[in-house]
Amino acid sequence: MEMDFQKALLDVDKSLSTDEVEALSFLCTDILSRKPASLDCASSLFSLLMKEDHLSAGNPQLLVELLLTIQRPVILQNIKLSFQLPSPSTLISPYRKLLYRLSEQITEEELGEMKFLLKDVPRRKLEQKSTLGVFLELEHLDLINESSLEYLETLFKSVCPVLNEDIRLYRKEIWHPESQPLTVISSQTPKPFYRTDFRGDKTPQLPLQPSVNPSKSPNGEMASLDTVNPEKNNPESQENDEVLCDYPMTGKRGVCVIVDNFDFSKSYHKLNNREGSKFDRDALKEVFQWLGYEMYTYLDYNAAQIKSLFACIGQQDHSQYDSLVCCILSHGMEGKVYGVDGNLVEIKLLIECINGEKCPSLIEKPKMLFIQACQGCKQQYPVHPDGIEDETTRISADAKVVDVRSPVIADLLVGMSTVPDHVSFRDKLCGTWYIQSLCKNLVKYVPRRVDLVSILTKVNFDVSSMTDASRLKKQMPQPAFSLRKRVVFPVPEKPPPEIGALTKDNP
Repeated sequence: MEMDFQKALLDVDKSLSTDEVEALSFLCTDILSRKPASLDCASSLFSLLMKEDHLSAGNPQLLVELLLTIQRPVILQNIKLSFQLPSPSTLISPYRKLLYRLSEQITEEELGEMKFLLKDVPRRKLEQKSTLGVFLELEHLDLINESSLEYLETLFKSVCPVLNEDIRLYRKEIWHPESQPLTVISSQTPKPFYRTDFRGDKTPQLPLQPSVNPSKSPNGEMASLDTVNPEKNNPESQENDEVLCDYPMTGKRGVCVIVDNFDFSKSYHKLNNREGSKFDRDALKEVFQWLGYEMYTYLDYNAAQIKSLFACIGQQDHSQYDSLVCCILSHGMEGKVYGVDGNLVEIKLLIECINGEKCPSLIEKPKMLFIQACQGCKQQYPVHPDGIEDETTRISADAKVVDVRSPVIADLLVGMSTVPDHVSFRDKLCGTWYIQSLCKNLVKYVPRRVDLVSILTKVNFDVSSMTDASRLKKQMPQPAFSLRKRVVFPVPEKPPPEIGALTKDNP
């Protein structure tokens, strides 16, 4: 048995990259009695662990936990060893796992920014350092530790603020009064936090998956690491102490429908063509195709065709899909969108086509509707609403659209390009501010496992910071939703598409 285990360790060593060896060494920093020096192979690390009785053929739990933490469960399958774990304890500290998760989400560009901002660390010590190496330097200088991460939070505020959410969840995890240690079971792979995209040919009816690793409380109920109950004797506080779940995204992703109305030359209302809309259509198609959706694009639909299309969507069987995405790019008026014939369609009627009553196969699945259009004609500075083009600038206003701040169906998200009663803008050479920012932020934050509502918050920030060359026009998007869980897209295996540089010119 010992010989088989030694051979298995050698096979593991051969399967790991240099970065993964560094990650394993980092994760074992608190386990070994002396800090592991720079190791060039996993075998050296395994030898140290075995010498201190942390790893053996009869106790392979640490090896299992290490490989699952760095998202290499396939290695466990390849070495074909039966790991019967004796206890539900976790050997790697939550703090060490947090730092590893953070390192996996930091890009090379962001790492460079971090090094530039680290005035408290000698520059020479940061050269050629990986993110994990930088974290170790901060620990050596006592700038961060298990109970003090404020320095890192301040750093992330300038580099990548979304990472501070991970630190917030970590604090809730270690302070949760009823939390139990994470159970690592050899037959189960924990939900990946960075690279994941399992797709089956059939979509089984799976239980809703928690957004963080759950554990069992003493009474057998699920205890969340994503919530904290500081007032144990407060019934209202206990009632709200529930697991925050993600919508299941384990089967086929779903259908993405794009309605792009560009040519209004035959409209009986005076509506100009929507110059630049092609850039939005192309960006949406690339991004949602990258996310795994089946794409269907419809150009220049009149009002009757739009109604018929949504009715058809609602009549389809979506049982094999995880979700639905619909995008409408058009002129409109408050509560309605225009067909290219100049007739209006009520947004609420389109939503009714995909609710649980009309489309039972979409019950408890996220339905996402993104609308690029104005919601009114108010503006702080002179613009031409209702689709009237301003010939003096390439920035144009689209038409008004519905206010759905009180969604009438569950599991719905409507991403509005602007707040009620105000216009939204379209760049004739780049596309709309809203759609371009949406696509850019999906590409940036989906690989970091950020949920959709948080991404739309970042879109709000980006678009609200944009303006035209005159610095007079402003816009504020507004998502509205009746979601009951988080929408977290699985990270695609393919590299993300490149979206236009609109937000570089308009920060």
